[in-house]
Amino acid sequence: MPHAPIRVSNRIGYMKLAWLGLGAALLLPAADLRGPRDRQDKAALQSAVNALAEAAQKSPDQPAAQYQLALAASYLSEVLLELGDRPGARTAAEAGIQAAERAAALQPASAANHRLLGTLCGQVIPANALAALRYGRCAVDSINKALELDPKSSDAWLSRGIGNYYLPPAFGGGPEKAVQDLRQAVQLNPKSADAHLWLGIALRKLGRSGEARAAIERSLALNPNRVWAKQQLAKTPAS
Repeated sequence: MPHAPIRVSNRIGYMKLAWLGLGAALLLPAADLRGPRDRQDKAALQSAVNALAEAAQKSPDQPAAQYQLALAASYLSEVLLELGDRPGARTAAEAGIQAAERAAALQPASAANHRLLGTLCGQVIPANALAALRYGRCAVDSINKALELDPKSSDAWLSRGIGNYYLPPAFGGGPEKAVQDLRQAVQLNPKSADAHLWLGIALRKLGRSGEARAAIERSLALNPNRVWAKQQLAKTPAS
């Protein structure tokens, strides 16, 4: 029997939870969180995290509940980083890591669980560069595990590319490695707006502004609602 979806209200930013019995897992369409992320609506995402944390606590042995909490925390961390709130971004990511670790432990064969764990560990690094040593290994190992389980996962290559963008070259990262991963993500899923966006950001870091602008423009063509993509395009010279 399918589960009822959780929806984030666009107007007041709260969660409507539908339960199908005691301990039931929740179905959370990713688009319900991507909308607030695209608008940089941190209030709606925080409400989602709060509601999903309660749901995950009630269903500690449901990997879907843990994954959904981790996903919401990742989106919140992402938006807080975009808004310059580094302490808040780190707090959100670290809270999500606990849920992602639980999901991966409950469902170790899921590439998506390991990818999300690696993404969250990677999100701590730009929020606090001193955390690179502690969380860098978690990010690398988790994403590599995801790719081992599903080497054709565009999302996993995207997450590795973002991680390499933020990971200092001294720890094995850097923008050149990021570009390689992000091109692979685009190749596997040409319709991934996020992959095009991050490819543009990494190319700009390397001084390749013309290519960077073209990639970000492609991202906006695929997802015209992403506020941060518009901001990145405005920061990118035409050549």
